[in-house]
Amino acid sequence: MPIVSRTEPPQQQSPNLPVRRWFLPSAVTSALDPDHTDRKGRPRRTARDWAVDLACFLLAVAVGLLGADQTNGDPNIPHAVEVLDQWLGAFACAAVWLRRRWPVGLAVAMVPVCFLSNTAGGAGLVALFTLAVHRPFRYVAWAGGAQLALLPFFFWWRPDTDLPYAVVVGLGVLLALAVVSWGMLARSKRQLMLSLRDRARRAETEAALRAEQAQRLAREAIAREMHDVLAHRLTLLSVHAGALEIRPDAPRAEVARAAGVIRESAHEALQDLREIIGVLRAAGDDDEAGRPQPTLAALEGLVAESREAGMKVTLDNQVVDAAAVPASVGRTTYRIIQECLTNARKHAPGAEVTVTVSGAPGTGLTLRVRNPPPPGDVPPVPGSGQGLIGCAERATLTGGHLDHGVEAGGGFLVHAWLPWN
Repeated sequence: MPIVSRTEPPQQQSPNLPVRRWFLPSAVTSALDPDHTDRKGRPRRTARDWAVDLACFLLAVAVGLLGADQTNGDPNIPHAVEVLDQWLGAFACAAVWLRRRWPVGLAVAMVPVCFLSNTAGGAGLVALFTLAVHRPFRYVAWAGGAQLALLPFFFWWRPDTDLPYAVVVGLGVLLALAVVSWGMLARSKRQLMLSLRDRARRAETEAALRAEQAQRLAREAIAREMHDVLAHRLTLLSVHAGALEIRPDAPRAEVARAAGVIRESAHEALQDLREIIGVLRAAGDDDEAGRPQPTLAALEGLVAESREAGMKVTLDNQVVDAAAVPASVGRTTYRIIQECLTNARKHAPGAEVTVTVSGAPGTGLTLRVRNPPPPGDVPPVPGSGQGLIGCAERATLTGGHLDHGVEAGGGFLVHAWLPWN
């Protein structure tokens, strides 16, 4: 029987995982651990986030200082415009720290600010990069498209004294496209990481479900085997014990014979129970473990055992070469007939049971078990009613079918067909 090993929790599998999360983006850590959030439900910044934010702030300040130096050296710009430019650049650099919380709002606000302030150019690129990382492409298209559309007007308003107008505009467009491409690459890498994590979780869940299903099927198979094997033996015990109870004045020889059947049936039941428990304790599902499984060749012994127990059984076995029958088909045939004989002994004691088995390769194996109504009153014998259901399942799993029911005269008929290729 398959044994499913218990999966350890993530803390026990990877004790260094909380330390590694400090070097992952906050969006990834919040997806890996929903508890890694602040009081308002936002992802908490990791050490990597603080380092990246600091680098973005310093980059915006450095680009802003270059822009301020260029503005200070331009005699065509009034002093008031120069002061406004620097103040807007300072506020834009400070707003870089809000880029994770409001990426869309910051990128939209940077469109007019960057048009008015040359010092805010670095902050505008950082905002565009953040938008490409944290939001879908449609937001990037609108914000980036607005910035690209204003670039020609900006350099027409603020011409560069060292480079031609077309070259400056082209370099600005290339820089903006490079920033957007870099942000989209980071976003796709992050989504790939999260998708691989989801796939791993789904694979673990599916593996656990498959193991649970295999365990459930194995348990059902063992339960069905226990019913098929033990019901036959225990029915013999019940019938003969009931006969001894009803007829305490029976002849000594008959009492001795019934006691022998009871003893033999109890011994066989214990032996079968030990084999089933041995299968449960085994490490694998080896069908060859224990005694060999019954086949069609063992049908004569089953009928002889029933006759020794006092049943009237007529066997018409028309299969010439029983060894040629596939093992699964022969085992299923044996179990079906065993269940039918058990039921006949319970519910129609004293009635003659007729068992007919016929078939050939290519046409399949047909079996019929019929018994007439019982000749007298039937003592109540407990039964679950699951035996024939289990036989029908066995026949279906083999590729055949099984029908059963009460006949017009009160008898009972079980008819089954199993494939024989």
